[in-house]
Amino acid sequence: MKINNKMITLLVMGLSLLIIGCRAESGGRLHQQSVESPITANQGAKPVVFIMIDSLMDKPLHEAIQAGRAPAIQFLLKNGQYFPQVVSSFPTMSVTIDSTLLTGTYADRHHVPGLVWYSGKENRMIFYGNGAKEALKIDQLQVLVDAIYQLNQVQLNKETKTIHEELAEKGKDSASINAVIFRGKTQHTLTNPRLISFSKRVPDQMKITGPKWFSYAAFSQLDPKNDRNSRMWKKFGMNDEFSAQDTAFLIHQKKLPNVTITYFPENDNAVHRKGTDHLGGIEKADQALQVVLNAYGSWEQALQNAIWIIMGDSAQSVVYDDRQAATVELRPLLNRYRIAKLNQPVRTEDQIVISTNERMAYIYATDAGVQLSDVVKLLQNEDKLDIIAMKEDNNVRITAGKNDKLFFYRPGGDYTDEYGQSWTLSGEPGLLDIKLTNKSIKYGRYPDVLARLYGAMHSHEGRYVVVTVQPGYELVGESSPTHIGGGAHGSLHEKDSLVPLIITGTNTRPKTLRIVDIKDWIMQLVQ
Repeated sequence: MKINNKMITLLVMGLSLLIIGCRAESGGRLHQQSVESPITANQGAKPVVFIMIDSLMDKPLHEAIQAGRAPAIQFLLKNGQYFPQVVSSFPTMSVTIDSTLLTGTYADRHHVPGLVWYSGKENRMIFYGNGAKEALKIDQLQVLVDAIYQLNQVQLNKETKTIHEELAEKGKDSASINAVIFRGKTQHTLTNPRLISFSKRVPDQMKITGPKWFSYAAFSQLDPKNDRNSRMWKKFGMNDEFSAQDTAFLIHQKKLPNVTITYFPENDNAVHRKGTDHLGGIEKADQALQVVLNAYGSWEQALQNAIWIIMGDSAQSVVYDDRQAATVELRPLLNRYRIAKLNQPVRTEDQIVISTNERMAYIYATDAGVQLSDVVKLLQNEDKLDIIAMKEDNNVRITAGKNDKLFFYRPGGDYTDEYGQSWTLSGEPGLLDIKLTNKSIKYGRYPDVLARLYGAMHSHEGRYVVVTVQPGYELVGESSPTHIGGGAHGSLHEKDSLVPLIITGTNTRPKTLRIVDIKDWIMQLVQ
């Protein structure tokens, strides 16, 4: 078969769309790790098995349990602790949330701003895989390299250690199975699909660092018999069954390390397409969880031998089913400026770059002559914009669509929130649904909004505005994906930000019910 550039582009497009944006499709030769290592499972404390179910939410979870479609999750819930409202990171997109989970920091410290962003250092847009329309206009080979290599090895702040790195420094082992963020201390070799190797721009193999045990779809697997779950029609391994079998394999081989982080990816795409009430993705994730629990022989044995943590990464909010009503176009609001186009590099004459992450966006002023305050004024003409934020001096300045009120804040000061964080505030706190009582801050529909938004505002270099849109709506840039009649996330709103957490096998819990505090708690569990 003759291979041409168009075929390569189509293959890479499928890979990059599914690896992170819609969860990975890949193909080619498999790198299988040997299990003949003399390394033993952790001594003393029970191993921790952490399973992230993408876009898991409280309401549909309970509906699935009541309908008898999630017996494994129900079993763990009945035998453990349940917290229905854990605060995610921001933007509520998998790459940023997973970076927060693994580093225990917000984006100002881990430096992964979102699924789509603009790097002033490299003078280019960064895509980790997004919608098909965008994919047709951007360099898919670069997307693949960014998603597989650059994200973990370059763009994730090297000065902020991941849980895998800290465990390794303490002489403890860990595993990452189909997780997007995986940086660790052990070198692994990922083999690219054969068709991609025809391109001289991408090497046949990529060397990455991860935990001792590492699995990433068709690029690397633990169980040599997991081939059947890494076929093309099974998204080449980025599916719940693949994740479950590789996790079960470690249990069967008695190689389960101190901490295993496993990702069940498929619920996210199901909710995006079919809406927030859809239960099929939860049912499928539960079936995969049953495979993992069954590896112990019985579910009771599983409880006795491990600590189990099941949680979602972000929620999704309903998108109206009328395209014209549901979408908020950003380009027309800013058409007085020269806006960079997706199908070409950012040029010196461009003034504005728009990076849309579903229900939030970064809007960059790349021309020094463009004032961010002027950009904000134009954005305020759209009443569906929920939060409009920019940096001003040492403060974050907040306003909203069709609203002349302003709110300013910065870290440190006389006001203290429910997480013990102190702030200096001025202006109208109602813009962020904050209530103040005797110097105490109470959050409303935007949980932990001050820290999460501050993280995004200081996540990377550049002059930019952060915008979010009200529930029911989705932001649209040039060819960015939409989820009309389905679900979407990205914003600071509680509808995008609150996820359930199940803890079984320990009476402890994180310091606060926030994803940012999960890492430190897990480290304590395995001391």
